[in-house]
Amino acid sequence: MKEVVINPITRLEGHGKIVIVLDDAGNCVKGYLQIPELRGFEKFAVGRHAEDMPQITPRICGVCPTAHHMASTKTLDDLYKVEPPEPAKKIREMVYNIFMFEDHALHFYILAGPDFIVGPKAPKEERNVVGVIKKVGVEVGLRVIQTRKKLRKLIEMIAGKIVHPVFGLPGGISRPLTEEAVETAKKVSDEAVDFALFTYKVFKDVVLSNKEYVDLITSNAYTHQTYYMGLVDNKNRVNFYDGKIRIVSPRGVEYAKFDAHNYLEYIAEHVEPWTYIKFPYLRKIGWKGFIDGEDSGIMSVAPLARLNAADGMATPKAQEAYEEMYETLGGKPVHHTLANHWARVIEIIYAAERFRELAYDPDIASKNIRNLPTATPDVGIGVVEAPRGTLIHHYETDENGVIKKANLLVATQHNAARIALSIDKAARSLIRNGEINEGLLNMVEMAFRAYDPCHACGTHSLPGNMPLKIYIYNTEGQLLKTIDRT
Repeated sequence: MKEVVINPITRLEGHGKIVIVLDDAGNCVKGYLQIPELRGFEKFAVGRHAEDMPQITPRICGVCPTAHHMASTKTLDDLYKVEPPEPAKKIREMVYNIFMFEDHALHFYILAGPDFIVGPKAPKEERNVVGVIKKVGVEVGLRVIQTRKKLRKLIEMIAGKIVHPVFGLPGGISRPLTEEAVETAKKVSDEAVDFALFTYKVFKDVVLSNKEYVDLITSNAYTHQTYYMGLVDNKNRVNFYDGKIRIVSPRGVEYAKFDAHNYLEYIAEHVEPWTYIKFPYLRKIGWKGFIDGEDSGIMSVAPLARLNAADGMATPKAQEAYEEMYETLGGKPVHHTLANHWARVIEIIYAAERFRELAYDPDIASKNIRNLPTATPDVGIGVVEAPRGTLIHHYETDENGVIKKANLLVATQHNAARIALSIDKAARSLIRNGEINEGLLNMVEMAFRAYDPCHACGTHSLPGNMPLKIYIYNTEGQLLKTIDRT
């Protein structure tokens, strides 16, 4: 047996390595994605005031702080039993769609873009943002940068900070929008819709026109039949900010639809000794191991899962793109992992259109932006759709609002089991007869990259301990002492 190790894996948030085990003939017999980091946010949240959580949890991740801020803020609404005024909810949702737009654009053009715009087997020195700009043109590159800059500046104008927002409060937001912010939102939203449709054209012109890449998307190496989960509105359409959690089976049949408060009835977590990420699964089906299919309890979140779990999109251009994807790929549900990139572009269109709807809604100029909480806190649960999938915050406090227990169930955790399947299947399919090169190894990495994972978010642990071992050797290589923290 021989091992090939990809360490570190690249173009994601967080850390990880892939271990590919080969037999004597050079064929992959197993591929593992190992996550070596661990962070204990749930543990050191204990003893803090719940009101601090919308500022603490965005520090988990610099890529998706707005997701944690919004999930935490909604959890405080629930904890203090206070309903925000309609204008506050609309402003929150507008900011959230701006965030989803710019985060998806980051992944499409910069993190995943080198694989399908430059090419999965291109020299590694070309598989980066510079290579993308060379392929699509400097003008396009500048447009990407300028659009994200405007979007992020608008978030900062409304939410106070771009990386660590400070505007969410239980029962509403911290301040109303200024007249300048309202007018800027309208202007930027128009530009965002244009950019979203332009991005879809880039995807069709560069990716879908390339038969080799379409064949890769639909290949068996990147296909798994699992359950899919996402937030939906009252018409079962995708919604990032609010709604019920809906799960569909590998056949696309509704398996469950429930309020976030009931998530523990449907979701449990499994632990493996070779990684610090947990593996959520469907509690009523049970953990059956790393297998897919109707009898497996493994589920997926992320853009493709959201579209599979929904019956459509709530805005017109996004709905057109949604229908085009499913028609092209043979109907619902789509099980091709790399189709996440296609779904992500459709969500960019939806986020832009919804942003524009809210920017032109008269309510966002309202000064009625908060209802003060009066209830005694006990338990609060909140949910949003992060760019990477369903994000649940759960806090339990004493009567003074001091946290006794916190649970953060994040998108990368929900995806962890399917990502493990994806790495293993891609490695087994691609690494054959001892042929190993940079291009093939990158194609194995593409299996996790499609999910846009965030392992800083995904490796939170309760109680937040790592069974660390330290080995002390002398200069001759003799082991002198082992220190075991467990």
